[in-house]
Amino acid sequence: MLTLDEYQRAAGRTAAYPNRGNNLVYPVLGLASEAGEVAGKLKKVIRDQNGHLSPEQRQRLLDEVGDVLWYVAAICTELEASLEAVARANLDKLASRAGRGVIAGDGDHR
Repeated sequence: MLTLDEYQRAAGRTAAYPNRGNNLVYPVLGLASEAGEVAGKLKKVIRDQNGHLSPEQRQRLLDEVGDVLWYVAAICTELEASLEAVARANLDKLASRAGRGVIAGDGDHR
């Protein structure tokens, strides 16, 4: 089983962008771009296939989600944070919201 921190370290070995280690902008822009690709592929499935994913389209979406994960790992690295710690903090936040009955709605501080 691969841990998130192991993934983060392995992904970091493939990172090749300017001023790595001091360039938060590059991976944040990459994340936005890759998330847009996920959305665009799904939009075309909705438009062209009435929302029914073929096995090939499903795999293409998963490939793009993998690219999203790579950029999330790079952002964590730039922020000197553990991907596992970020994931755990997110789960804790969501569990707290669920426990307080405020999982729905909006706002960062619910």
